Amino acid sequence: MTSVSADATQPAAPAVVLTIAGSEATGGAGAQADLKTFQELGVFGIANLTCIVSFDPTDNWNHRFVPVDQQVIADQLEATTAAYGPASGAPSVLDSVKIGMLGSPATIATVAGALKANAFRQVVLDPVLICKGQEPGHALDTDQALKAHILPLATFVTPNHFEAESLSGLVITDVESLKAAAIRIHEISGAAVLAKGGVRLAGADAVDVFYDGSTLEVLSAPKVGEVAVSGAGCSLAAAVTAELAKGASPLAAARTAKAFVTAGIKNRVASGAPFDALWQGGAR
Repeated sequence: MTSVSADATQPAAPAVVLTIAGSEATGGAGAQADLKTFQELGVFGIANLTCIVSFDPTDNWNHRFVPVDQQVIADQLEATTAAYGPASGAPSVLDSVKIGMLGSPATIATVAGALKANAFRQVVLDPVLICKGQEPGHALDTDQALKAHILPLATFVTPNHFEAESLSGLVITDVESLKAAAIRIHEISGAAVLAKGGVRLAGADAVDVFYDGSTLEVLSAPKVGEVAVSGAGCSLAAAVTAELAKGASPLAAARTAKAFVTAGIKNRVASGAPFDALWQGGAR
């Protein structure tokens, strides 16, 4: 009888990915959406939390925002990189990270330090610039710190319509201006860009624009309703991160992420809140 080694029967270790993001209590967005996306796309997901966000049903469903202590954030990042970083000896090295809601200049400084120290191969930034319910001055300080300290470290950026206007300084009214914004954000950051028009641009299709300095491509899919769905932006950036970690090119990752989110919107989850949530299992 021919023996088969134990190693030959073992599946390949999955790629390891990290999301640094907030917890969203209803499960539709934030780290919860990221982890579900990672699982669906076949990578091992880790979440390091930056804040706790819970909608307030008594105040027009605005955010209730509680930051995680800076030492706790640093401790999470230390543990994660020790377990899966380049010096860990782990069979799959953590080299791809998604950045979601950071929420304060202090957290941005903590996370920027960790990104520089670990030199991740892929840093996907979902540039969350507004948290409803935050004091305006604090929100502005956070936005400026994100642009100054996190954007230059990103290798891929996924701004929505508002964020693309803020990062580019351009007014976006149609596909051509969305293209111009994507090009401008790449020029500023050096990162690949997937600028999302989504339902906010007129027309029958939800249009996004990819640009990486050489390739400009419009990604289009029929709109599913005219209202944004909770978790779509988080899931898109998480899907890009998962695909990059598995070895996809930035453009291929963008295409896969677009299809993944479109399927999740088609199979959305309704609740008693005034918004629906994307279902990450929608493509099944």
